[in-house]
Amino acid sequence: MPISDNHVDFSMRRLGFVLIDGFALMSYASVVEPYRAANMLAGRPLYSWVHISVAGDPCQASNGATFLADQAVGERADCDTLFVFAGGDPTDFDDPATFAWLRETAARGIVIVGISAGPYLLARAGLLDGYQATIHWEHLPAFLAEFPTSAPQTGLYVIDRRRITCAGGMAGMDLAVELIEREQGHALAAQVSDWFIRSEQRGADRPQRLSLRDRYGVANDRVLRVLAQMEACVEDPLSRSNLAAIASVSVRQLERLFGSNLGATVSQIYMRIRLSQSEQMLRTTALPITEVALACGFKTSSHFSRSFKEQFGKAPSDLRARGWCVQGKAATAIFPTASVRALPPSTDAVPQ
Repeated sequence: MPISDNHVDFSMRRLGFVLIDGFALMSYASVVEPYRAANMLAGRPLYSWVHISVAGDPCQASNGATFLADQAVGERADCDTLFVFAGGDPTDFDDPATFAWLRETAARGIVIVGISAGPYLLARAGLLDGYQATIHWEHLPAFLAEFPTSAPQTGLYVIDRRRITCAGGMAGMDLAVELIEREQGHALAAQVSDWFIRSEQRGADRPQRLSLRDRYGVANDRVLRVLAQMEACVEDPLSRSNLAAIASVSVRQLERLFGSNLGATVSQIYMRIRLSQSEQMLRTTALPITEVALACGFKTSSHFSRSFKEQFGKAPSDLRARGWCVQGKAATAIFPTASVRALPPSTDAVPQ
């Protein structure tokens, strides 16, 4: 079991990979490749695996690549560890038979691992109740909306007894190497890391995203404190006076700091942060537009639609109807590159 740091098990270990249509190919490759390398570097098969799809049919990855399945959900999973890979919109996957099968599998003592959006499915199956967990930051707003009493961690992965969750992406390799070390020893895990030119070991608690300093290109600690609170308070936006208090400056001083460091006003940056999250939720969940609007601090759908169109040139309904992706535009819009803008009139209204 990948539970004890000191346990080394040289017996063959069996892995099951559950692939949900739209799963992220990078997340899958980051997990399976270290196990393949472990077999090759050890000179003997330490790991074997099977691929499982909902109906036993071929499954399509996020980039359109098709994977053949060895068996279907519902058949007995003859494995020690079961990985569940999901991506896209996990809120749209609601298959009671799959959830029941996952619960039955967990009841047999098999370690269950959720990768990328996989933790969302484990939570819907009731398998994360009472467990610490994490999930890819992109799925976090929808996860909190459906499971409001949960408190997901923001690290790369979490190992909590027989439940393991991982943010996906390159974090899958960090998790796989960690499990290989626990099961096969440090020497082989180090060889696997070297094989994939992984020169830095990233622990479970490392952050999923770049720091605010790097993402915004800002070094001022007062501005960074305010940006952190803006990102944390999207549903109920804080007033400028509250934000100024967080930075221990006056509202006027805060506006000057934002102008000199970000080239925009406090309200403009706050709006861009909220709209960026709304775009993300529209793109990755099936939540109604009205719910997305409320989750991002807009009191009316009309105001949300108007603000969204001003920012991205398209209405929220256009994104949903045509699958239009505005992620690139949203990202660049948050980080203005222009010089200092004229400061707005002194008003302390909550940014709507």
